[in-house]
Amino acid sequence: MDGEIRKPFIIKQTNSNSDRQTQVENGLFRESKQSLWMVYLSTFVSVWGSFEYGSCIGYSSPTQAAITEELNLSLAEYSVFGSILTIGAMVGAITSGSIADFIGRKGAMRMSSAFCIAGWLSIYFAKDALALDVGRLATGYGMGVFSYVVPVFIAEIAPKNLRGALTTLNQLMISCGVSTSFLIGPILPWRSLALFSLFPCVIMLVGLFFIPESPRWLAKIGKQKEFEAALQQLWGREANTHSEAAEITNCTESLQQLPQARLRDLFQIGYLHSVTIGVGLMVCQQFGGINGVLFYLRQTFVSAGFPPDLGTTICAILPIFVTAVGASLIDRAGRRALLLVSATGLVLGCFLAGAAFFMKDHELLLEAVPALIVTGILVYIGSFCIGMAAVPWVVMSEIFPINVKGVAGSLTTLVSWFGTWVASYTYNYLMNWSTYGTFFIYAVINGLAIIFIARVVPETKGKTLEEIQATINNIPEEEHRK
Repeated sequence: MDGEIRKPFIIKQTNSNSDRQTQVENGLFRESKQSLWMVYLSTFVSVWGSFEYGSCIGYSSPTQAAITEELNLSLAEYSVFGSILTIGAMVGAITSGSIADFIGRKGAMRMSSAFCIAGWLSIYFAKDALALDVGRLATGYGMGVFSYVVPVFIAEIAPKNLRGALTTLNQLMISCGVSTSFLIGPILPWRSLALFSLFPCVIMLVGLFFIPESPRWLAKIGKQKEFEAALQQLWGREANTHSEAAEITNCTESLQQLPQARLRDLFQIGYLHSVTIGVGLMVCQQFGGINGVLFYLRQTFVSAGFPPDLGTTICAILPIFVTAVGASLIDRAGRRALLLVSATGLVLGCFLAGAAFFMKDHELLLEAVPALIVTGILVYIGSFCIGMAAVPWVVMSEIFPINVKGVAGSLTTLVSWFGTWVASYTYNYLMNWSTYGTFFIYAVINGLAIIFIARVVPETKGKTLEEIQATINNIPEEEHRK
């Protein structure tokens, strides 16, 4: 069995392209705005998990001085409090796929919310470092699960023409969560900020009672009646969902004939392309240095001789607008185009910042150095937010067949969080070694990302999930139509 090379799945379709076109012309695939209000509501509820994700990331920066003073923490103790979030997120990433497959997408979001609420309450009542660390670890775990299940849930409920934009809202809400913590953190006491940060989970827990489960997950576990009801609820009472239901059912039935996927199954020839795309994009996203720059943004502005409060405020607001622009473009320009533009901008931003630090170290045009560094940082962050921040998660949610989505999603999410830890851990060491050298290294990594995207990553806009997965996993067109 292990030595046998098998095709990952065969999708059976009941209609030819001409039949499908006739049905479209006859109005069987009606997707009016009125019929999709439940899709929008479901997306609205789920992305509060993304806002919670951002709140977790943004909490430690504005509260450092107040927490260390009140609880008499050393710098080392606070560093543990800040970084243990990533450890919890990696554990959450490892288990996220299995949990979402076992108890469903809504069940995974409920569980993540419970962990985050418990974590914030532990932080709120903390009297010492241990309670802080336990709370931070719990919120990190919930955040790690959210980072996988939210984009997957949105991708599985959204029509193909809206999937990119709706899934990108995941990153937009992360940016909103981070920015909100940055902006109100200096105003609220740190305990009050902890209470404020648990409200997104409360909103999600209430909202989950009013939205359906992912139809594709219901089909996977064999709940046919619930699957059909959920699909009808999402698309509206007047929509004809028979063809969509048949395509999902046929695909799922083919997948159910395969054994439960394990980690080593991902490296079979049939899945290797999609795994390469998913893992490769997460490597490009994280090893280009973004979290090192963001985690220590204030200190970078201090090094540049630019007012840190002003710089931090600008960088808190910029991602919201740029991510919104990316969300509006992703289903028009496409995933691949946004990634290429984003990676190119990252190279430019790194080059500008690196050149400015080089000028500072060699005392060249010193009066221009602060403006050039800030310009480079803003170009870098803006370029990341328009594509590289959100699109890898969109593509990850699209490319894996549902029988391997759990284990494959856990792997890619783990790679992302491991990259976050590496970037944030090594940034200060690299900056102490060479400020300009750090940004030139990031420029090279982002340059390699351009090559990877251009040669390996396919365009997925305007296709159903089943069509994307059939194409990436090299299923012949005649078999795809069976």
